[in-house]
Amino acid sequence: MQTVILKGHKDGYEITLKDDADFTLITSELRQLLDGLKQDEGSKQTTITFKVNTGARLLNTWQKKELEKFFGDYPYFAIHKITASVIDKQEAWDFMENHNIHINAATVRNGQVLELTGDVLFVGAVHQGGVLQTSGSIYSLGKIEGIVHAGYDNNSRAIIAGEISKAQQVRIGDLVDIVEEKTIPTSKCLVYVNDLHTLTYTDISELKALRPKLFVKIGGF
Repeated sequence: MQTVILKGHKDGYEITLKDDADFTLITSELRQLLDGLKQDEGSKQTTITFKVNTGARLLNTWQKKELEKFFGDYPYFAIHKITASVIDKQEAWDFMENHNIHINAATVRNGQVLELTGDVLFVGAVHQGGVLQTSGSIYSLGKIEGIVHAGYDNNSRAIIAGEISKAQQVRIGDLVDIVEEKTIPTSKCLVYVNDLHTLTYTDISELKALRPKLFVKIGGF
């Protein structure tokens, strides 16, 4: 049974490891393959890169180190990257958290900080002195009298949308505005970071033009 398959490309080679094969058998066959390739390519004295595809198998730390050892024995061979057709559960969960819109109906009182992940449709209440923050965008249908912080941890592509005229502050990424000093143009306000890296206030109807992917994601607002 062949456990290691080699394919050549213009920018290097791809090695596919059979995902249901014993790893010891794979490493033995890989050694034979690299020895043969070394004889064929050895005279060129140029570095050859390999993309290693493990299919439905996720390599553990030890297995990755074993692969690195193998290629370390060949001065002109190098691993470009290791890919798989699956991801682990935590990575999948993190992806879902960051790419879905989460509905939240919490009440954030004075002195409290509600920390969320991803895009949030907020239907709760943020009292004065309370803070609502998330790594994505905030779409508010609730009562905002405190601080709303979208794009927490430097995501300047995030936006804040909804009724924010009574908010104390709006924050996106590292930018902060005191809302009382701003003229909110409409009850359905959109706040975003413009090309000059300042906060801009406009009507929610501009969302489709400014952030078309976000508009499709929420199906309008």
